[in-house]
Amino acid sequence: MSEIILRDRVVADTWQIHRPEAGTSPAVPAGHVLVPLAIWLGQADVIASRSDVGVWIAPHEDPATLRDSLDRLPVVAVDFPKFTDGRGYSIGHLLRTRYGYRGELRAIGDVLPDQLDYLRRVGFDAYAVRADKDIRDALRLLTTFSEPYQNSWEPPLPAFRRVARGQVTEVPR
Repeated sequence: MSEIILRDRVVADTWQIHRPEAGTSPAVPAGHVLVPLAIWLGQADVIASRSDVGVWIAPHEDPATLRDSLDRLPVVAVDFPKFTDGRGYSIGHLLRTRYGYRGELRAIGDVLPDQLDYLRRVGFDAYAVRADKDIRDALRLLTTFSEPYQNSWEPPLPAFRRVARGQVTEVPR
């Protein structure tokens, strides 16, 4: 079974990513499954009651289409088909800030260890690191920076606003 980083721990990944090939049936398999946004939108009336179905969003898709469904989704994953494609960062940030998503926000696809801190800063709390990378090394990289300077999803204030008389306040993780 594969593993992911979830809230600063390595855990077994119980979710399968459903990537149907063009021209195949859009049927949703049994078990914990992340379906493409198009399948969710097309079958939401049928699968919305299932607590074992989440959604994954491609970088060209609009997260606003999930606005009315977010409270029913245990997992929303954002696909990074190439590590150089940064649109997923914006999608994650929008899901957390503008649309108020509070469930698991997972980065999938070509996710490299050196991206994790940046992904966390925009709201991701789960990471499916690329298979050829050591997940435990990736987890160690999440502790590289003890205090971010800029504001982000967490903490929402920049460092100069969090510092009181030379004392840095604890950053929630």
